[in-house]
Amino acid sequence: MRFDILTLFPGLFSSSLKESILGRAVTKGLVDIRLTDIRSFARGPHKVTDDRPYGGGNGMVMKAGPIVRALESIERHPEGSLVVLLTPQGKPFAQKTAWELSREKHLVLICGRYEGVDERVRTRMVDMELSIGDYVLSGGELGAMVLVDAVSRLVPGVLGGEGSAQEDSFEDGLLEYPQYTRPRVFRDEEVPEVLLSGDHEKIRLWRRTESLKRTLQRRPDLLKKADLREEDKVILARLEQE
Repeated sequence: MRFDILTLFPGLFSSSLKESILGRAVTKGLVDIRLTDIRSFARGPHKVTDDRPYGGGNGMVMKAGPIVRALESIERHPEGSLVVLLTPQGKPFAQKTAWELSREKHLVLICGRYEGVDERVRTRMVDMELSIGDYVLSGGELGAMVLVDAVSRLVPGVLGGEGSAQEDSFEDGLLEYPQYTRPRVFRDEEVPEVLLSGDHEKIRLWRRTESLKRTLQRRPDLLKKADLREEDKVILARLEQE
């Protein structure tokens, strides 16, 4: 899968693309990430990429010209490319969207800055607008990093275990169950006995119960959208009574 990231600050990505799972995916050729410096497409001796907004107001707006020229310089995938603008006005980015994007061959990410980009970029060049949360960041670079990480780990071969992605939090609309590893006892707290029992059905039921319990306690809003089985509803009813 290929990502093209358009940014005024390509140096912000230097470490994130070399470390951990994402770094290994790049090294193996499973993911191809390319950076384009928008400033190199600005004209004039000072390479200006922003200007004051028409109508007045605070802040600066990214000019359409450098962004559009940067977009036009990118080689598009023969099977199609999806242009995504990272903006607080976009649709909230969620795991469902990550799965949808992982099926694309080529994503082009535009990192907004300042008060945003010229509206004509959005209306003429953008296929999708995404936001990673209801808070203010200095620019879209962090959002692009989040999107690249979330989508890349869904690409076949990126994660070690075939079922790793499916077992993560949010995959079925719920938070993940608690995890434990060695030692068996740490500072007088012992691993739950059921996890040592070897009884796979008991372990499955315990994990599902804990997942539902944690979601009920921490993110009850997720339960309204989760795809719950009959077994889940019985467990939830008992948890709510308790």
